[in-house]
Amino acid sequence: MSILFIVLGFILLVVGGEFLVRSSVAISFKLNLSRMVIGLTVVSFATSAPELLVSLQAALEGFSDISLGNIIGSNIANIGLVMGITAMISPLLVDRDFYRFNWPIMMIFSFVLYFFLSSGLVLSRWEGLLLLGGIVLYLILLIRRARKKPEIGADEVDPALQATSTFKTVLWLVIGGAALWGGSELLVTGAVDLATTMGISERVISVTMIAIGTSVPELAASVIAALKQEKAISMGNLIGSNIFNIASVLGITAIIQPILVKSEATLTSDIFWMMGIAFILIPLAFLPRRFSLGRLKGLFLFAGYAIFISLAFIG
Repeated sequence: MSILFIVLGFILLVVGGEFLVRSSVAISFKLNLSRMVIGLTVVSFATSAPELLVSLQAALEGFSDISLGNIIGSNIANIGLVMGITAMISPLLVDRDFYRFNWPIMMIFSFVLYFFLSSGLVLSRWEGLLLLGGIVLYLILLIRRARKKPEIGADEVDPALQATSTFKTVLWLVIGGAALWGGSELLVTGAVDLATTMGISERVISVTMIAIGTSVPELAASVIAALKQEKAISMGNLIGSNIFNIASVLGITAIIQPILVKSEATLTSDIFWMMGIAFILIPLAFLPRRFSLGRLKGLFLFAGYAIFISLAFIG
């Protein structure tokens, strides 16, 4: 039954995330927001909804390990699993924004998260507010930079949604919200039951199974785009997702319910894997071939992710 709950939870999160993105974009068009602004703000927040609902649900039920493990594991999966598989299918191009803007900010948020968690073994409401303030500042800088390059963030927004009726928009919003809530309930319940039955810690389940599940939308979109030989998925988009996971998801969750560090491995292993696999992107982006993440580099990232998953279960 635990496996069934987890599978159904994953499905509902994917469906709910898709409907929420569509309804959010349609509403934004009705508010006369530009495609660029929608792509950089509304879509980014909407695609983080599965992680937010799962982390919030887990924190409210007292399973802080799942809240932290979900985000840390998702960030590792976005680079090792999603970026690795996508690069093996179709090489990714590295743009200047990656190493000049997105990557440094991701590392800053990662170190700030580590400092907050290690200083008191809790992510407090005040620290959640600081993280949320940081994402607001990031968005302001992001939009200012995008105005100089209007194409950034526009490709992921479907202009056809501009003609969506109000009834359909509201219906999508209700379906998306209900599916995300139901999916997060089932996923957390199933994960806790499975961990208890198998004698595996909630932390391990969260940084592996749950993290992969909440990263499924990004993985599916990236693989489909690569198979269709469409415009290469930008490394900056996946890096941006990691920034949103830390600052907005953990920030909002901590404001509503402070997140406790219950597992020592979170600070001695998981978060260092998150920072390490992110840091390695810089030498990979420049060596041996500059501004390209090809198949061998993608295989290296995927192998690193496989090692992380193996060590998580062995530990």
